[in-house]
Formats: sequence, C-alpha cells, structure tokens
Amino acid sequence: MPEAAVPFDYSVRRSDRARRVRVRVDPRDGAVEVVLPRRAAQREAAAAVAQLGGWIARRRAEAAAARARVAARDGTVPYLGTDLRLVPEPGRTRVHRRGDVLLVGDGDPGAALERWYRRQARVEIAPRLDRAAGAVGRPYTRLTIRDQRTRWGSCSATGAMSFNWRLLLAPERVLEYVVRHEAAHLVVMDHSPRFWALMERLMPGHEEPRRWLRTHGATLVL
Repeated sequence: MPEAAVPFDYSVRRSDRARRVRVRVDPRDGAVEVVLPRRAAQREAAAAVAQLGGWIARRRAEAAAARARVAARDGTVPYLGTDLRLVPEPGRTRVHRRGDVLLVGDGDPGAALERWYRRQARVEIAPRLDRAAGAVGRPYTRLTIRDQRTRWGSCSATGAMSFNWRLLLAPERVLEYVVRHEAAHLVVMDHSPRFWALMERLMPGHEEPRRWLRTHGATLVL
C-alpha cells in the first residue's frame, strides 16, 4: 500500500550513535527531523512520522504560537518577568539599561542585545547559584554561560555548572527553578525519587516553573 501523505515536510538524518528511530520538532520553527540509526530502512522514518502525527501536530502548533507571541512584543524584550522597552540611539554599540528602558543602536540590535543578556546572565545567576549550593552543602567548581537550543542548565560530575542565558527571558521563578535544579545535582546526579525529594525541600512548588519551561521554552528567543 502507498504511504499516507503527511501535511508537513520532514528531514531525515542518519546517525551512527542512534539506537532507535527518534523524531524531533524544533521548538523555534516547527521543523520536523527524523533521526535514523545507520542501518535502519528509510521507510521507518515515514512510519515514525505517521505514528506520531498527533504529537508532531501539537508540537508544531506550540512552535507557531511561540512565534506569534515573540512577534507581538512590539519593541520590547522580556527580562525575568518584566518588559524592557528598546530605545534606539544613533551610534550606540553597547546596550545599556536605564530603568525599564534598554538603550540600543539604531540598526539591528540582535547581536549587541545577546551580548548584554550574556553579561547579565552571569550577574543574575552567580549569587543565586551560590545560595543554592550553600543550601545543599556542596560547592560548585565553575560557572559557564552558554547558548544552547533546548538545554537550560547542566551540572557535571566535577561540579562544573552551565546555564543558558535565555533563562533571563523567562519569569524569575523559572530561573530560580533551573538554578536550584542544577544545584540539587551536586548531591544527586540522576532524577530519582531522592532527587525530586531534595528539589521539594529546596523549592516547594517547583512543578509550576518546570511546567512553564516545558510549555513556553520556545518563546525564549530574541
């Protein structure tokens, strides 16, 4: 029988590391990618897309809604739950905050804005991480600010901490959740019941910011 048509395009990528067929939906643009093990038959990609059609449609709708919310910002950018208004100044090359205003250059401020958020991420995250590490009684070894597509934070076995600067585009409680989540990994490296019990002590009600990040993470773009 012929394969059923799907109402969207998808790409196929083969991977030597893949052990099973995986389907990914980019939260930023809704692009669908099927990752196949090197020796898997090509038809397995179409079968996976057909089987996961409902899930893919929901993820693509979430991505479209996220893009609409970003487009509706109208000259503002989010910062830990507040909106900062962008005010262009001719000749300016470095973004500067003045109250609820961000002074930016009169061209495309994208790269300069990202550099500003990266600097602020360290300012906002470092003291929060110090407090969270103190609460679990374990030191961390290094703090790095990164730009990753979907990963918000990480904690290595040596205590090296990494956080995504895009967390500053989320409400403050979401940033607090990710920082405390990674600090908890200084004690428990997995996501066992012991880990979540520790998280409940560190941040009662952590489920709400966790859900927010799953639902709205795709909107955390400039």
